[in-house]
Amino acid sequence: MLSSRVDRKVTPYLFVAPFFVLFAVFGLYPLLRTAWMSLHRWDLLNGPDGFTGLANYTELFTDPHFYNALGNTASIFVVATVPQLAAALGIAALLDRPLCGRTTWQAVVLLPNVVPVVAVALVFTQLFGRDQGLVAWVLSWLGADPLDWQAHTWSAHLGVALMVMWRWTGYNALLYLAAMQSVPRELYEAAALDGASRARAFWSVTVPGIRPTLLFTAVVSTIGGLQLFAEPRLFGGASAGGNDRQFQTLVMYLYENGFERFDAGYAATISWVLFLLCAVFAFGNTALVRRLVARG
Repeated sequence: MLSSRVDRKVTPYLFVAPFFVLFAVFGLYPLLRTAWMSLHRWDLLNGPDGFTGLANYTELFTDPHFYNALGNTASIFVVATVPQLAAALGIAALLDRPLCGRTTWQAVVLLPNVVPVVAVALVFTQLFGRDQGLVAWVLSWLGADPLDWQAHTWSAHLGVALMVMWRWTGYNALLYLAAMQSVPRELYEAAALDGASRARAFWSVTVPGIRPTLLFTAVVSTIGGLQLFAEPRLFGGASAGGNDRQFQTLVMYLYENGFERFDAGYAATISWVLFLLCAVFAFGNTALVRRLVARG
């Protein structure tokens, strides 16, 4: 009897223990370790070289390259995320209607997400080639001069944003579609009886019904946008993000300091500031989406 009672109390903890062990090893320990490193002058190869307190943070908040990277990250995030989520919502609404070969269309929509990011970057780099890219050919056909997409801030941000949009729009669309299919159909019937148009029913029934998914995608897109690295790095081929750092993101700047300058303490400081920014922007996005849905 005693052993059975102990087993009922201990067994649930044994089932959840692997998660907490993995989180402690790969989540909590790195978090605390980088916090400790950010308070030191720390060479990546030679280790710590003295306690500096908040000196790294003071230097970071007066570093123009940090603010440049922060501005680039915010710009690419806005240009990529807002149209991406809007397009995903529209695609999901189309797929929610009766269609022939719906499963095929869903697979096609998800296809960009399963393509490796390296392949996506290579394809888009060729498309945006200055002299022989497809976009350059279209511009020349329209009578415009060739454009060096990597040389200008706006064009580089747009090029990286298009890569992000192409890769993640379909994924978010399927999330929205799954949420839409769980909205009770009785609500649509009641809206139709009240004389609501299809657009009114969409904004008054569908969007509030999928609010948890909207919040989830907003938070995940915010975190992913602030941690953007692979697309701009492969687009430009260097962690500096162009000759004038015109598309260097925060993670690229972190990589430059940690793995090219071997300044692990400064890189750890950037990582902690990035962590706090992700938390602040995630909460801000959540509040914004909730307000927009409530007004709809």
